[in-house]
Amino acid sequence: MEAFLISTGIVALAEMGDKTQLLSLVLAARFRKPWPIVWGILVATMANHALAGGLGAWITSYMGPAAMRWVLGVSFLAMAAWMLVPDELDDDDANVMPKFGVFGTTVMAFFLAEMGDKTQIATVMLAAEYPSWLWVVAGTTLGMMLANAPVVWFGDRITRLVPLTWVHRISAVVFVVLGLLVLFGGNASNTDVSPQGISAEEAVAPSVSASSAAN
Repeated sequence: MEAFLISTGIVALAEMGDKTQLLSLVLAARFRKPWPIVWGILVATMANHALAGGLGAWITSYMGPAAMRWVLGVSFLAMAAWMLVPDELDDDDANVMPKFGVFGTTVMAFFLAEMGDKTQIATVMLAAEYPSWLWVVAGTTLGMMLANAPVVWFGDRITRLVPLTWVHRISAVVFVVLGLLVLFGGNASNTDVSPQGISAEEAVAPSVSASSAAN
């Protein structure tokens, strides 16, 4: 549940003013059919973030704990700096043509725009940080919908009401905190654990007691 809640909050903040939120505005203004657009965003986000979450979980199986800690910590700090850079919508993303209907066009445009975006990278890192990557994907998907669905329904009135500069600053602070927690928050255990789940001290203790009794 922690992975779900943190992922929801982080992505909802990171998505405010992001390129894909700007795309949601363009789609809503061009097609004026909110329901197919919202469903298209949901499907595209689920597919995209499932791939990102799977990648994050796969990375953890090929990296040791120490290396993973440094990679994730530095990545969270880099994400904090990236959050302060305002996004702009590319001309190719803005020129959306309804070749596959409103729903199909939204799915394709949103999926492609999300590739390499801040929220997708954040999903990869969160899935690598938390073992329950499915909860991470569920949380990031919900965060995306919380940020994008109101924009589809109410347009740029939502973005005008929200101080995007402060939202980006808060998001950056959250990523800095996460990075520092990953780097310095988890102390490795001082005891070696045997395959049976018994620490080295526990394994030695019976033999020490037996030798003391014999003396």
